Amino acid sequence: MVSRRGPLKSAVPSNVVSPVRRCSRTACGRPAVATLTYVYADSTAVLGPLATYAEPHCYDLCSEHSERLTAPRGWEVVRLATDSGPSRPSGDDLEALANAVREAARPPGRPDAAGPVGRDADPMEIARRGHLRVLRSPEP
Repeated sequence: MVSRRGPLKSAVPSNVVSPVRRCSRTACGRPAVATLTYVYADSTAVLGPLATYAEPHCYDLCSEHSERLTAPRGWEVVRLATDSGPSRPSGDDLEALANAVREAARPPGRPDAAGPVGRDADPMEIARRGHLRVLRSPEP
């Protein structure tokens, strides 16, 4: 922007906003590598790869704090494998998201009209806890 006196300049240079996400723990300035989410209904803490964007109810953790993470008594910690490289959503991710939304919208006790119900419905499913599912990695 230009004024009568010339180009406008910031009065005080600021380095407050950083493009690198930092650990959410107090007084820790290390870069975040994982995201922690709580599923209160299932008493589960899920620690996974760094989310693509910061969520208000999730916590970004550095490698040290993510390794030392413990949950309250009676809670389960689910640790998802973290990749070192950036990940992009794939067609499988979008399909899984659409299936999860359909399943959540379906009234309880009503079978899906599209196919069988139960563990035979998805051969990739290894375990289930509430609405969370653990899926087997596809064979290369």
